[in-house]
Amino acid sequence: MAEAKTQITKVDPEDFIAGLEPEKKREEAKVLDALFRKVTGEKPQMWGPSIIGYGEYRTTYESGRDVHWMRSGFSPRKAKHSLYLMGGYCDEATGKRRDALLEKLGKYKTGKSCLYVNKLADVNMEVLEELLRNDWEAMARKYLE
Repeated sequence: MAEAKTQITKVDPEDFIAGLEPEKKREEAKVLDALFRKVTGEKPQMWGPSIIGYGEYRTTYESGRDVHWMRSGFSPRKAKHSLYLMGGYCDEATGKRRDALLEKLGKYKTGKSCLYVNKLADVNMEVLEELLRNDWEAMARKYLE
């Protein structure tokens, strides 16, 4: 079985954040890092060249594919922040809670397991914290590592 393309690296997430441009993106990445640390209690690791991940888990899909991935994280991309929130897909109740919180979040877009935010001023940070906590707790229930 082939290994996943995105792996943990030895790059220090704080060094990665310090090198971000423009300054506004760097400052927002610091805010997100502090929020993820607060919610998860985890020290981040870099996954690939641009994803800051918190915690990790392993699972095997029905297809037999083994997965090693972060429990949660974000990437301060040029156009928008990508927040990786897999917990909302763990069970129906968590997904419903996520959907209710998204209604109060502000301006965002979603992908399969990503929340895209152009800038932090577009969202309610208290709701974002609750979303992260909801997601983190769901991942902890599903993957007991």
